[in-house]
Amino acid sequence: MKRKIEKLLKESIDVKKKVLENKVKEIEKLASAMLETIKTGHKILLFGNGGSATDSMHIAAELVGRFKKERKALPAIALTANISTITALGNDYNFEYIFERQLEAFGNRGDMAIGISTSGSSKNVVAGILKASKMGLKTAALTGNKIGKLCKIADICIRVPSSNTPRIQEAHIAIGHIVCELIEDAF
Repeated sequence: MKRKIEKLLKESIDVKKKVLENKVKEIEKLASAMLETIKTGHKILLFGNGGSATDSMHIAAELVGRFKKERKALPAIALTANISTITALGNDYNFEYIFERQLEAFGNRGDMAIGISTSGSSKNVVAGILKASKMGLKTAALTGNKIGKLCKIADICIRVPSSNTPRIQEAHIAIGHIVCELIEDAF
């Protein structure tokens, strides 16, 4: 068991080292775009499926509450948090439209939509980013190494250099924490 634990921790560290070596500029670009969005009186809308859904809720919570410092609440909404809306939209329309419909309801020009998908091709996340773009929102995506549709359509795309879903998710939350800290430092 000890060897397995060491192996998994090393895998996680290796992926984060690759992020450090290759993705700093993209993380900086994401943090700057999110900061500009908030400073101009707009909000951040985050979404994804499964673990990415909880990552979107985690990042939104850090912005609305606090990350490390006491400061004013910052406007962020996880479109994954309202289960009654998600199930109603999935039932009445189709699961593919659960984020698109919410963006239509809550998104405004100047806001920023961030889609999280380890594959980079989740149909409902892609539909959400396409809707956000059509509505004039800034868009960003956090994905894995595979070049999916999200990176082709989002304004900013951070592709974590891994095809291993748990390692991608660990890097996504690390990136989310880094961005939250950078934003918080600006306030």
